[in-house]
Amino acid sequence: MLVQMELARIIISEINDQQVVFLREVDGKRSFPILIGIFEATSIDRRVQGNVPPRPLTHDLLKNVIEELGGEPQDIVITNLVEHTYYAVVRIRRLDDDEIIEVDSRPSDAIALAVHFEPHLPIYVDDSVLEQVT
Repeated sequence: MLVQMELARIIISEINDQQVVFLREVDGKRSFPILIGIFEATSIDRRVQGNVPPRPLTHDLLKNVIEELGGEPQDIVITNLVEHTYYAVVRIRRLDDDEIIEVDSRPSDAIALAVHFEPHLPIYVDDSVLEQVT
């Protein structure tokens, strides 16, 4: 079962290599952190703050490529947790045949992509992952 989550907090530290995003259950009390890199953290933070760069950066490029190739991102799903590593997919509807394809992604990139859309793409976490981390 998938549980809808929201981006609750971003912690960016200039002295640590690992940054943190916290996801919180939309209709519940569960939450958990995911360690991410500085590039992904700043990309997420920049968009959450409403700062749009004058030229496309990596996640802007990915958004543009998906749209130009006839795709419509539906949501992101954190699907698994194996040996402290999270796995995710970006689910994209192909507009020519209405098929949903799942593209493997790091959760940090998937979350960064999600916040590049208005409204932001929904974030889901498989219940089995939540059982492991909460």
